[in-house]
Amino acid sequence: MPEQNQIQKLKRHFLEYLEVEKGRSIKTIENYDFYLSRFFTWAKITKPEQINLDNIRTFRLWLNRQSDKYGKTLEKTTQNYHLIALRSFLKYLAKNDVKTLASEKIELAKIPTRQVDFLEGSDLERLLAAPLKTNEATIIKLRDKAILELLFSTGLRVSELANLKKDNVNLEKEEFTVRGKGSKLRIVFLANQARYCLKQYLQTRRDLSPYLFVRHDRAKGKEEPKNLTPRSIQRLIQKYTKAAGITKTVTPHTLRHSFATDLLINGADIRSVQAMLGHASITTTQIYTHITNQQLREVYKTFHSREKKKKNG
Repeated sequence: MPEQNQIQKLKRHFLEYLEVEKGRSIKTIENYDFYLSRFFTWAKITKPEQINLDNIRTFRLWLNRQSDKYGKTLEKTTQNYHLIALRSFLKYLAKNDVKTLASEKIELAKIPTRQVDFLEGSDLERLLAAPLKTNEATIIKLRDKAILELLFSTGLRVSELANLKKDNVNLEKEEFTVRGKGSKLRIVFLANQARYCLKQYLQTRRDLSPYLFVRHDRAKGKEEPKNLTPRSIQRLIQKYTKAAGITKTVTPHTLRHSFATDLLINGADIRSVQAMLGHASITTTQIYTHITNQQLREVYKTFHSREKKKKNG
């Protein structure tokens, strides 16, 4: 294998392995390609044995001094994505007996605990009620109401919701299967309100589109309506957030956060929430653990000796 082509050929084999054997999405593969190419080009890597801790260290320093498109320093999570791609590549090389740096020698940067935005109480109720208070056509009111209820009821990612087909959801049951990240299947559960709203919406549909949520453009004539895109769902949530008088930014992911938060506050364990969200790692789900601070406060007040005396005093 010519030296100048060796690393590129190995990278291509790795990306094909991710697609075929690991079932990674095209977007994930494109990202891995970008992160690896960036490192190989910067460090002038042409063969795997050239990858060492010294050029990784200086690459990390270079990354830390780069700016994003808004002129801000690259976030630690973005910097870590480069390292995660490289570690995964090195593991693949080791598995195929290619001599290179051991993947476990690369440590990720420590990430500050992320604050999770979620809705609760009156804000959540006003958002869920907002579609029925507009002047839109009845079918659009019912569609948008069903979308909001379904997002909060299931914790679906917006891409998962946009790709749902009518055949995926049996309204006679309280659950259905969704294909999430990495093509992994998981069970999601339908609350009664979400099921009721979805049934109302589907009863008004006269089109033959297989998708669960579609555009309703009068101008399209007899063409079958296209399914809503994640971006169009994002826009309609922005519209109802404003209509509900909510000042914070609300996205489809905010409703996913609200779903997880609601479960935890009401006593669900973190492992169950992990399964319902479709997180591959419990570490991802642990961003929600600050939610239990409220429960900790109640435990403290109930059981701490001085607090008990004040309460009983």
